[in-house]
Amino acid sequence: MPRISRRSVFKWLGIGTTAFALDAPLAKPQPTIFEQDLLRLPRDLQQAKSVVVVGAGLAGLACAYELTQRGFQVTLLEQAQQLGGKLASWPIKALGETFTVEHGFHGFFPQYYNLNDLVKELGITEHFVPLKTYSMLYQDKSYQPEVFRSSSAGFPWNLMELALSSPNMLRWGLNLTSIDHWHLFRAITGFAVTDCYAQLDNLSVADWVAKNFPKGLHDLYFLPFAKSSLNAVDEFSVAEMLQFFHFYFFGNPEGLAFKGTRQDMVTSLIRPIADAIVKQGGQILTGVNITTMQAQTGKVTGMSYQKGQGQPALWVERQSGDIYGTEEERFAVQAETQAGVSLRCTHQGCFVKPETDGQYRCPCHGSRFDKQGKVLQGPAQQNLPRVKVVANDGVRLQLAGVGGTIETLKADYYVLAADIPGMQRLFQSVQGEMSSEVVAQINSLRVADPFAVLRLWFDKDFAWEHSDFTSISGYRLVDSITLYHRIQDDYINWAKRTGGSVVELHAYGYKEKDFPNQEAIIATFLEELFKIVPELKEAKLLHQELVNQKNFAGFPPGSDTLRPRTASAIPNLFFAGDWVKMPFPCGLMERATSSGFLAANAILKNNGLQRRILYSVNPEGALHAIGKWLP
Repeated sequence: MPRISRRSVFKWLGIGTTAFALDAPLAKPQPTIFEQDLLRLPRDLQQAKSVVVVGAGLAGLACAYELTQRGFQVTLLEQAQQLGGKLASWPIKALGETFTVEHGFHGFFPQYYNLNDLVKELGITEHFVPLKTYSMLYQDKSYQPEVFRSSSAGFPWNLMELALSSPNMLRWGLNLTSIDHWHLFRAITGFAVTDCYAQLDNLSVADWVAKNFPKGLHDLYFLPFAKSSLNAVDEFSVAEMLQFFHFYFFGNPEGLAFKGTRQDMVTSLIRPIADAIVKQGGQILTGVNITTMQAQTGKVTGMSYQKGQGQPALWVERQSGDIYGTEEERFAVQAETQAGVSLRCTHQGCFVKPETDGQYRCPCHGSRFDKQGKVLQGPAQQNLPRVKVVANDGVRLQLAGVGGTIETLKADYYVLAADIPGMQRLFQSVQGEMSSEVVAQINSLRVADPFAVLRLWFDKDFAWEHSDFTSISGYRLVDSITLYHRIQDDYINWAKRTGGSVVELHAYGYKEKDFPNQEAIIATFLEELFKIVPELKEAKLLHQELVNQKNFAGFPPGSDTLRPRTASAIPNLFFAGDWVKMPFPCGLMERATSSGFLAANAILKNNGLQRRILYSVNPEGALHAIGKWLP
């Protein structure tokens, strides 16, 4: 068996057991308050102020919500037809019924303090259902499944709970008499932003674990949980991973049991936020394309957007065949008619791809269009925008939209909360002088490897002794499995009527060279599913829906230095999203929500108003304070 120091085990278990016996309730720390205003300031705005928020994902919605509740006039712009960003959902027709699908299952952890506070304010706590346990299965059968539950303690007692409940504890391989293992233990339990990023941001997780890393800890916890950040370990900063682990594991006194939504994400969460924004006078516009962001004298002065099917005029070069464009925009132009279509899908903004039959297919969510751009199959509801050639210099074409109108918004403040590809397109549209520092920060952002989600309808149910959402480790593609027919009401009812099951598989960050097309992704998903759930080999596959996208925030080594914070060098411009540099530990949905509230707080502070109280887990690990004098 891998080595583990018996002295270390008995020492930590003895301390933990004694502490629990003496005063267990005091072991659990309370959430940390981030920058609470000490003075009693006015809560609501008393004069007219306007804000434009771009991007209606969780970050943009949280920002718009807070500002509208305080009296600001907010206009929220979203390029897609659906609100929610990565939490968007849409209807599909299958098996003679209408189902609602989304980008995949999302867990609401108890340490999502700011997101959970928003849920309570909206009065929608009944929209969520608790998953009492969280399991992890391993392809390597020498490891027994792990089961995580809610907790009542902070470090080191939460680690003691994990050790005592783990059937694999003696396979961890942690030997605290080894100097390498001791430094590892101190790094993961002594997280502190300044020291951690200064020392470890330039190192990838793959390189870090390659040197004398306990094999059991790597296989059981580090590999699967690092991938759940949606970053591949070879392109994931160690500092970011330690921040992620501190938030979810070592600095988290709540445990790892979480909640799911009773319905799709839009019904359960996104629509209630949007309704609250509109109720307070906010305006939400979907299906709009930002054409220009104007800047002058060190400030953003306006935002122009296209309504309808129009497309601003721009010069493009041939890429191949009749495809023209750049990394940001692509078009198919027919030489005989001097006209064509934009290849940006009107559903969620992915680029559609030409098929051999002349149609266009969206690789992200499955929409199909004919050669003229007309919708043949959803979830897209609008045709591809039409364009025409207005000039030709022999090398490039100048294209302009057909139809549509351009409108310009001017506001006191601007909050940009799009995803990374959307942010970089926005900064390509700048007219005027823009801070070179801000431009460099946005251009430095990187997206993670693509993710894939496959939802499958079967004609049979199956026995499953693990959690309804279970992490899977050790396979080429599958990173988790979700049993939707045991979580969401509509799928529960369908399964009761039909005796079937609905299973969803996630791949959190796969390498495109290993899975070059969707056929390879689906085939591998199914092959691995039948190894995980052999009973489904005998079931009939009734329907499948694949989501395949590349827009999650990447945190590669060395990226922290240029990563933008919420407040920018431009006084009336703010950023929000899961890609911003955060001042306290958080991850995924909580990171997006908290960044939106931080942007709102910056605007509230500028107007002398009381800021929203934000919470986090303890921002530093327990061993940080003594780490400098321990060997």
